[in-house]
Amino acid sequence: MTDLRDLDGDLLVLGAGGKLGPSLVRLALRGIAAAGTGARVVAVSRFSEPGLATALQAEGADVIEADVSDDEALGLLPDAANVVFLVGSKFGSTGREAATWATNAYLPGRVAERFRGSRLVALSTGNVYPLVPPSSGGCTEDTPVGPVGEYAMSCLGRERVITHLAGRSDTPAALIRLNYAVEMRYGVLIDIATAVHDGKPVDVGTGHVNVVWQGYANEVTLRALRHTGVPPLVLNVTGPELLSVRDLATRFGRLLDREPGFTGTEAPTALLSDARRCHELFGPPDVGVAELLEWTAAWVADGGPLLGKPTGFQRRDGKF
Repeated sequence: MTDLRDLDGDLLVLGAGGKLGPSLVRLALRGIAAAGTGARVVAVSRFSEPGLATALQAEGADVIEADVSDDEALGLLPDAANVVFLVGSKFGSTGREAATWATNAYLPGRVAERFRGSRLVALSTGNVYPLVPPSSGGCTEDTPVGPVGEYAMSCLGRERVITHLAGRSDTPAALIRLNYAVEMRYGVLIDIATAVHDGKPVDVGTGHVNVVWQGYANEVTLRALRHTGVPPLVLNVTGPELLSVRDLATRFGRLLDREPGFTGTEAPTALLSDARRCHELFGPPDVGVAELLEWTAAWVADGGPLLGKPTGFQRRDGKF
């Protein structure tokens, strides 16, 4: 990977045990090996999934089991020229609003201070935008933010705190507004496909979505290290299509040989992002929607393992 070859120093991934973390670490290991730079990939997480830390270590990562929300643990982490911050809290945030803000806004500030001067890429979300009509084409990076609900507000807090502290210490940063990454165990497509497969009605109240293959999201996150700046680069990361939930369910019905059922009526707005800036900078996703639908349908039909964490893409009140 050319962008990784041009980076100096080691890579530190905070939140390496989350949904995106393991695949991002593995991609970084492959890219750095191909680039031949000899840089270390340091994977940091509490690693609650049994065997994951051992597996990443066997694949070449330097693994540190640590809770980065603990100031002492954060301070003991090794310095690194390149830092990817993936830690965040979404599910279960309703009723735990204070803890959500601590994870999504306070902790990123502590990380920005601890690694001031390093290149910092932080995962954010398209939830910082308002709901918009599909006819708008989705929100661009220049669209005024309008977060709905405390989770989205806390994520905007993350962006504001990092922007402030990075500017104060001249730390080059990038903010990745992701919306929605999908893989075979998790994501909007899995939510829809499992409902169709299990004979449950698909809620079309939120009538349109964006999705993007998680591998592409990981690639962009790593490549963004070369495009960090002060103020931070802000980048929407998603696929190029605005997808109809009703149409997706219908297509899954054909692939799974099921007749989909529906509930609700399409609202005039949805959470939608325009990622043209990302596609111009890094190229379009290399896995398209048709492929993703086929892969997802086959996975669900075969009873492949799932993470069991619905995305909640149907929620319009921002409560997760």
